[in-house]
Amino acid sequence: MLLVSCKKSSTRENYIQSADSGSSGIKVELVADNLYVPWSIVFTDAHRMLVTERNGKLRVITDGKLEEKPLKVFEDISATGEEGLMGVALDPDYRTNKLLYVSYAYGSGENMNVKVARYKDEGDHLIDDMTLIDHIPASHLHAGCRIHFGPDGKLYISTGDATERQRAQDLHSLNGKILRLNSDGSIPADNPFPNSPIWTYGNRNPQGFDWYPDTDILWETEHGPSGFDGPGGGDEVNLIEKGKNYGWPVIHHRETKEGMVSPVLEFTPALAPASGMFYRSGVIPEFKNNFFFGCLRGSGIMRVIMDPKDPRKIISYEMLKEVDFGRIRDVAEGPDGAIYFSTSNRDGRGELRKGDDKIYRIVRQ
Repeated sequence: MLLVSCKKSSTRENYIQSADSGSSGIKVELVADNLYVPWSIVFTDAHRMLVTERNGKLRVITDGKLEEKPLKVFEDISATGEEGLMGVALDPDYRTNKLLYVSYAYGSGENMNVKVARYKDEGDHLIDDMTLIDHIPASHLHAGCRIHFGPDGKLYISTGDATERQRAQDLHSLNGKILRLNSDGSIPADNPFPNSPIWTYGNRNPQGFDWYPDTDILWETEHGPSGFDGPGGGDEVNLIEKGKNYGWPVIHHRETKEGMVSPVLEFTPALAPASGMFYRSGVIPEFKNNFFFGCLRGSGIMRVIMDPKDPRKIISYEMLKEVDFGRIRDVAEGPDGAIYFSTSNRDGRGELRKGDDKIYRIVRQ
């Protein structure tokens, strides 16, 4: 696998190069404001968007208007640091069964955990609470937790190491992993480790992943060390494959070790990648099949271009010049072919701007 450093000073041969910007034909429009750390975005149809706020509210935006009443308020939420109400995903058969899934942290101190639960969407409230997986140890740092359904119909869940680095290498721990479940919470028979939800391990704090369109090729973003647990930087873009060990905390940055997978892209200084999405629409044709992720520290959206002849390889990357709204959290594609993204300036680490936090969309000029 090609290991790529993204330090601007690098002159090594065969490194992936920063792309020339082809995005001058786009513009950014405001969709909603006065949100609190909007963590995850999904669309139930062409008119309705659901947004998780980290403090426990599942908000609804209908035809571009933020509704005052949340779809649900999670009363038992813990949101003292990076944790809180995080991922939201729709069932592959949502149109007929109206099922959706959320991940959130609850409890405190040594009793803080993350769970993933399933609900039925009744339009103005949720019913039929069912817990799929629980007692994923959490802390106010490195709690994960992005959730998506894959092209195989399975639910994938990314978990952080909860600042206990050694857990990422422990196959008896759910921390520092990507997990894979059936939609009812049972363990798929073809998971790599018997009777275990673990799909990959050695992941520090993955918060974004998606599949290259019309394939089972999975790409992921992951936060590198923060100083207290290793040298700063080392943020990663990884090609995720069944049962593999992604190294944390044994290796990080550009380090390699037999039996462990090093990143395809490595970013130093840190960008703090917080999401990951392949753009499938042709509405913005130059972006079709490109991988996008929001950058908290990098304060922008990174565009990564894969080789269409071999989507396991990266050709180039660039930071979108049109996006400069502070810390960027989620990135999602709308039914209209626009790219929607959320800011995260109220998370205690950003510089507040009037009306934060906000959701924007990228459209053609």
